[in-house]
Amino acid sequence: MTSGIKRLALLSTLLLLAACGTDSTDSAPSDEGVGQLSAATLGEQTVLPVADYLALEQFASANRQNGSRQAQICKACHSVDAGGPNMIGPALFGIFGRRVGELAGFDYSPVMRNANFVWTPRALDAWLAQPGRFLPGNRMTFAGVFGQQNRDDLIAYLLEATSDRQ
Repeated sequence: MTSGIKRLALLSTLLLLAACGTDSTDSAPSDEGVGQLSAATLGEQTVLPVADYLALEQFASANRQNGSRQAQICKACHSVDAGGPNMIGPALFGIFGRRVGELAGFDYSPVMRNANFVWTPRALDAWLAQPGRFLPGNRMTFAGVFGQQNRDDLIAYLLEATSDRQ
């Protein structure tokens, strides 16, 4: 094999591994500063009713159709419907305002059980940007959702899909 072909094969392999999120400690490039936020640096959190989050400009103007498309990635491992089962990942219905690692019936990793934060749009945004950097040692092997608008659209969709608000 020539050295050029070897380099191309290595580069292709590295790109595939980065895209698939082979390990939860993998990190993608920082996305507009959100990737720098971690569970340890979240600080004090304010939990609002879902309707109040949805009234915020970034979610009020979000593209729900794009959010639904983005959510297909989530649905591979998580149910979003009321009464939905835990799957590879915990069920997401009722996630907003819930403490991390506390959904009954799901076997969380020690890192998730011992984390100390509440799922808010801000926390979920940072998680979705880079799960491995947000909470090192978690078991979720996912590279992240790239682009602030994609995350805003996804979070707006999840705010509606995973809450009792109708």
